[in-house]
Amino acid sequence: MSDVYAARRGLLRDRCAAAGNAAALITRPANVRYLSGASPLGAVLLVGPAGEDTLFCAGQPTGESDEGRLDENLRLSVLAGPGADPAVAAADTASAARADSLAVEEHHLTVGRHRALRSVAPGLRLADLGTAVEQLRLVKDEEEIACLRIAAEIADQALGELLESILVGRTERHLALELERRLVDHGADGPAFPTSVGTGPHSGRSRHRPSDRRVEEGDFLSVCLGANYRGYRCEIGRTFVIGTTPADWQIELYELVFAAQRAGREALLPGAAYRDVDHAARSVLDSAGHGEALAAWTGHGVGLEIDEDPQLAPTAMGKLDACVPVTVEPGVHLPGRGGVRIDDTLVVRPEADGGPELLTITTKELLAL
Repeated sequence: MSDVYAARRGLLRDRCAAAGNAAALITRPANVRYLSGASPLGAVLLVGPAGEDTLFCAGQPTGESDEGRLDENLRLSVLAGPGADPAVAAADTASAARADSLAVEEHHLTVGRHRALRSVAPGLRLADLGTAVEQLRLVKDEEEIACLRIAAEIADQALGELLESILVGRTERHLALELERRLVDHGADGPAFPTSVGTGPHSGRSRHRPSDRRVEEGDFLSVCLGANYRGYRCEIGRTFVIGTTPADWQIELYELVFAAQRAGREALLPGAAYRDVDHAARSVLDSAGHGEALAAWTGHGVGLEIDEDPQLAPTAMGKLDACVPVTVEPGVHLPGRGGVRIDDTLVVRPEADGGPELLTITTKELLAL
């Protein structure tokens, strides 16, 4: 993997050089991990000229853990003394090396930290790196996709086991905690995000925070969970009916959301505009009269973070590339009654390779549990 991380830093170095910047300071944890293999708490990465790259840490990294495994060929600078700021130390190092400019992630730096950098290196011109690293992260290599595939398998296993248990009478909060325990039991580093379980009038809400409401017969039960495996995060959401044959309105609503989700999935091809994928799913629900209540997006990218670019939204600019993993997660919530949400993680693939690769494979049939 050292060669992979070195190649990623090389691409960033080339972008910095093209913009007239001698070095780059990476402070956003997911970006640090992408370029160095690990993101110890508070660590920052200085990408310098001629491969002079250094990870600055406030304490000694603990090795392979949830933080990842650090590229062994990367220089490591462990700061002594309490309160030392790795970002300030990195800027001081760049200044001492007579760099004339330093690109920083202004979207992540606080105002106070930005001032501290200027103070320690007043002769160093600070430029905005923007989202250069996030753009590099968009397209995943096959090893990254393999991690996402395993994360999806873990989430499928955890959800499948829950569906085999008795659900009536249990609280949303209890079910969410059980799902997160099962994720870890099956090899996840932890949940990819706080697990959402919604029953009855809470079902179908996006990212509903589980409450003490108990599952009742006839309820819709909507579940959204994901696994974190080696730093890579997937997402799956399903909706079921509890203990009885679904009512007509439940069947009708479920079939509508399923049709929207299928339209979104089928639109995931290289070259497709982000907003066209959103429109494919949104138009199905909008034409049925649910347009005003829809979420601001149909899906989003996943990877080292659960909510990455691209955003599949009505005003999003850009087009999909192959090997970009995204979610497709339309839903409808009817106030006071509940609703349906169906959510999958997929990888964009060319039609010649079979089209989008579905990572989350738990059935989307409307089951009565």
